[in-house]
Amino acid sequence: MAFEELKEHTENIQDQAQAFFENNVAYYKLWGFKVAMKSTTMIFKFTLILLCLSMVLLFCSIAGAFAIGKALDNYSYGFLIVGGVYVFFTGILFLIKDKTIEGPILEKFSEIFFND
Repeated sequence: MAFEELKEHTENIQDQAQAFFENNVAYYKLWGFKVAMKSTTMIFKFTLILLCLSMVLLFCSIAGAFAIGKALDNYSYGFLIVGGVYVFFTGILFLIKDKTIEGPILEKFSEIFFND
């Protein structure tokens, strides 16, 4: 009699373990989907904003280059000066990229992955 009860409880434990495993797999699939969607939408929004800002910067740069060129009576100088300013800022950004770019991006993605 005791053996039959033990056998019944063992089968019950196996069923519960199987259900637990399936629920865990479903949970982690859902969690992975949530994290992937949050990351994807954040990257998409960032890309869209970056595209808009790039267009504004492009047209402002062209207008600035023409204005500087008109003031110097040579449009080539205007475009060279604007290009030089961009080279200067690119060099500065390259030197401080770890603090200004990688840190905030790593912090934001860590927040998405580990705080949810």
